[in-house]
Parts: sequence; C-alpha cells; structure tokens
Amino acid sequence: MSVKQTVAKSRAEIFGNIRRGLGRKGNSGEASAEQKQAVQNRLNAQADNLIPQRAQLPHDEQVELFKAMATEAVAELIELDNIALVPQACADWLKTRHIDQLISASSSEINSLDWSPLLNADVDRVERVAQAGDIASLTSSFAGIAETGTLMLHSGPDSPTTLNFLPDNHLVILRRSTIVGVYEEAWKKVRAAFGGTESGLTLPRTVNMITGPSRSADIEQKLQMGAHGPKTLVIFLIND
Repeated sequence: MSVKQTVAKSRAEIFGNIRRGLGRKGNSGEASAEQKQAVQNRLNAQADNLIPQRAQLPHDEQVELFKAMATEAVAELIELDNIALVPQACADWLKTRHIDQLISASSSEINSLDWSPLLNADVDRVERVAQAGDIASLTSSFAGIAETGTLMLHSGPDSPTTLNFLPDNHLVILRRSTIVGVYEEAWKKVRAAFGGTESGLTLPRTVNMITGPSRSADIEQKLQMGAHGPKTLVIFLIND
C-alpha cells in the first residue's frame, strides 16, 4: 500500500470514528434535520457573555457609536441617502485619486445599480477575484458592529475574500439597518441567515472582521498604513 493510500485510509477511519461518535450513519456524515435543530437549540439556549454597556443603546445611538468608532479607526465614512447613489460616490472618490479601475464583487445588490457614472469618470468596473497589484475594490458588508466600528463581511461565490485584503483601497457598502451593538448580535445574525435548518444555506467559509485600514507599528514603533492589507477603508453608509 502506498503512502498516499495509507493516509487516505487513516483519514477515512478517523472520520468514521467521529461520525459514529456523533451518531451519524452513512459515509457522507451529513447531519439529519433533527441533529441540526438540536445544535441550533443548544446555540439559542447559550447565554451571552458579559456585554459592554457602551453598546447597549437604541439603534440610532448604535449607528452614531459605529460612526465615531470607525472614524477613530481611520476609516473614511461617506453617508448616502440611498444605495442608488453608490456608483456616483465611487466615481467621484476614484476620479479624485486618479484610479481608473475598480475590482468589484458580483452580488445582486451591486449589479442591480446603474454604473454609468463610472464610465463617465473613465473608470472600468471588473467583476473578478482581486489580484496583486489591484488598486481598488468594492464589496458589500453583512453587518456593522458599533462596539468597535467594525465591519463584518463573509465570503461567497459573488464576493471572494481577496477583495477585502489585496487592493490598496477597499470600498464597502454598509446599510444603516444592519448595524448592531456588539459582536454577539452580529454572530446571531450570521447563524440566523445561514445556519437555520430551513434556510437551505450553509455557513460561509470565511467571515472577516475589519476595523479601519490595515496598519502596524511593529517596526521602530512607527505606524505604517497598509501593512497587511488595504491602506484605505471607505465605508458608504446607506441611510436606509
């Protein structure tokens, strides 16, 4: 038996033991609806940990806290009355910085917009994964967390994670209605959107928490922007 076959056999035995321990039958290891609901019930019954008082606010005050914390984290905040204004806001921001290409997620929210303002500004919008050397990207976000001014984004076929980290400038659409107070509430939103037995959706492979642009002061205690990701984070806050 080859080394590759031996490893495959060992892995199969390990997974088989795990399936038997979980009470699952068959080779697929797929949990039954009852088992999934049992997990959901256990999660719902779990009490929250100690939650900071500063984020336990009415929603309007949570939005104001998010704005203050995001700005303190050196994110650029642009408020818009509705999402239809995003293309013009993108065009204006990119044109003033002489950026002629925008790498974009291909979500239905983004594709439903009229992107003619980019053409008028001589900016090309391309839907693909981000690559080294890309200057600017555009994505939507799943939620905003007021406690620390943090964006929650998740990966998917129409929004690859590379868009969040490779380009120097990351432009993000955030709806006011999706802002929550604390991290616990954001994770509950993820489970409600993707983890329910009736949703037919699976949890995203990657969930990213982004607070301001990337930075580091490891070298001689001098703050360097863009150390591990974008140098600039722009949040288009939609007052929906």
